[in-house]
Amino acid sequence: FSEGANAIATPISSSKNPALSRRLLHLSLSSSSQQVKLDSPMASSSTAARELQKELEAKANDLSKLQKDISKNHQVRKKYTIQLGENELVLKELDLLNEDANVYKLIGPVLVKQDLAEANANVRKRIEYISAELKRLDSTLQDLEEKQNSKKETIFKLQQRIQLLQAGKAKA
Repeated sequence: FSEGANAIATPISSSKNPALSRRLLHLSLSSSSQQVKLDSPMASSSTAARELQKELEAKANDLSKLQKDISKNHQVRKKYTIQLGENELVLKELDLLNEDANVYKLIGPVLVKQDLAEANANVRKRIEYISAELKRLDSTLQDLEEKQNSKKETIFKLQQRIQLLQAGKAKA
């Protein structure tokens, strides 16, 4: 607008076509006899685009959190896999020992003598626990990956909607 022009915005309902009952924004410039009509869907398409953009950002943040959770899951799973391997090696070593062999358990800074059968049972329980944790982590990982794929699909659809809105604006 030029400095001397005043803009007056008044909503007008379109009564000619009830199917298109949209509001038109009527700008009247007092310095000239020209009138500019802006179709409100154009104005609302930019609003819709902004809302879609905000929704896209929220979904992207959710996806980022899911990816961090998946990464943490992988780290914990790696730790348990290493522990499982170590415990399986210990079990193999215990199986090689004679029944009268001395077995010691490290408790803090002290080595304490332990019965071979008790040591065997403890290692087996530890292996069962670690295996159960790995199964739980695998299940959690599968759920997280399904959620991640769903979020990616939702984000892709939102991006397509935004592109369609922007393409519609470019044509108008």
